[in-house]
Amino acid sequence: MQQARQINRLRRRVLKPEEIRKLEAYLKRTFNQSMVVKARPKKDESAEVYLGDEFLGVVFRDEEDGELSYNFSMAILDIDL
Repeated sequence: MQQARQINRLRRRVLKPEEIRKLEAYLKRTFNQSMVVKARPKKDESAEVYLGDEFLGVVFRDEEDGELSYNFSMAILDIDL
């Protein structure tokens, strides 16, 4: 378990402001014009995703074997279903 966390930490890199802008444009174009991506105040390897003022989840930058991808993580609470 510890080793898996260390590998994930090594694969995750700083999410730059220009990447945040590109991610926001993609999410707006693909899903909804009200989507906003904001840098996190204390963590620079991820950003927060909002629909208007509603927090949706977190997006991480992931680079492995020279391939770059972004992973969006969203928790859905059972009370919201």
